Amino acid sequence: MARLFGTDGVRGLANREVTASLALQLGTAAAHVVAERTQGHRPRAIVGRDPRVSGQFLSAAVIAGLASAGVDVEDLGVLPTPAVAHLTSAENVDLAVMISASHNAMPDNGIKFFARGGLKLADDIEDAIEARLSEAWNLPTGADVGHVTMNRGAAGDAYVEHLLGSIDTDLTGLRIAVDCANGAASEVGPAALRAAGADVVVINASPDGRNINEKCGSTHPEQLQAVTVASEADFGVAFDGDADRCLAVDHNGDLIDGDQIMGILAVAMNESGRLSDSTLVVTVMSNLGLTLAMREAGIRIEQTGVGDRYVLERMRAGGYDLGGEQSGHIILARHATTGDGVLTSLHLAARVAQTKRTLADLAAVMTRLPQVLENVRGVDKNRVGQDPVLAEAIAETERRLGDSGRVLLRSSGTEPLVRVMVEAATHEQAEREAALLSEVVRTQLSMG
Repeated sequence: MARLFGTDGVRGLANREVTASLALQLGTAAAHVVAERTQGHRPRAIVGRDPRVSGQFLSAAVIAGLASAGVDVEDLGVLPTPAVAHLTSAENVDLAVMISASHNAMPDNGIKFFARGGLKLADDIEDAIEARLSEAWNLPTGADVGHVTMNRGAAGDAYVEHLLGSIDTDLTGLRIAVDCANGAASEVGPAALRAAGADVVVINASPDGRNINEKCGSTHPEQLQAVTVASEADFGVAFDGDADRCLAVDHNGDLIDGDQIMGILAVAMNESGRLSDSTLVVTVMSNLGLTLAMREAGIRIEQTGVGDRYVLERMRAGGYDLGGEQSGHIILARHATTGDGVLTSLHLAARVAQTKRTLADLAAVMTRLPQVLENVRGVDKNRVGQDPVLAEAIAETERRLGDSGRVLLRSSGTEPLVRVMVEAATHEQAEREAALLSEVVRTQLSMG
């Protein structure tokens, strides 16, 4: 049987795979596991959600499960995922739950847990919760059941205050276009930037439960690109549904991805002595152009597998300050325990204000190498590292690319599929090499 928890909690189609009954069971099981680890005091939890309509019944079910099992619960309402993570630490609670499917389309939803301190649950804790989903145990009665309180504006205000405390630069004079993806940061995102002094042009900040991520936000930046140019903004930022990501747009309307944002912030932090061991942590999917640029700037790159979870693990193990993904999921470890889109936007704006340079100029710190990704379906993904003919083809491709390109093959976790990624000096070369290598994968790993 497949593991219920994925790399980012439990996620799937709401009311089909992620149901109210599952949410109730998860809340009760989590309470049981937490209670065993909090002997001597009554467990406390907080619960937040993004605006998608299914989050209403899912958060109600999780809260019911927690409270029925004796956990006092604070219902935060709609808040970004990083806000919930921060408040887990700030309020010193034992557990937090975020109801969100992040950048996914509205019909999906998910249930993500945070442990004390605002960190994602360890695998063994998730396994313990899953093992107890159907376990019968004596629920409390009378005064021992959990107490539920509502916290709306105060939680958002506390989060914005935390964000503002992370920068010491006045943003007065900057005009910033903000695409809130009709998501969880629709209020706190613009509020934080305005409180820091910026003139803010806001789009897609009217969530109705059904329009989250719909042709907007970090997954669809086209609106932001047009509005940034039309409003003569200095630059624009786009969040996703739960605001743990941030992409940007320069004054020309050109997209600035997570790699470029990390490059800008890494250089700034290294110059001021705030980049521990002069090291930036990225995934294997980050563009080679970032690695080359950081090498030129005297910054070391550490690579991990794909997923913010692995980035954070490496950052914590090495004591590093900055890491993230090309998608805009960027972790500033001195101020957050997870990716935080609004926090990232503030620090990016602060760098623009401090240097008095355009975002386009700052982003030129790196040159993105053309990157082509091909999905080869219907192949035996388990033989990727075992086939000698494929190994020789990869080596030959790498020889042709030299120092100005690279090859990466990744197996899908759920499908008979291999992803072939090639970076090269030109788009034509990347396409040609990706096509040749994909054909070798198709021929050598064929399941027929």
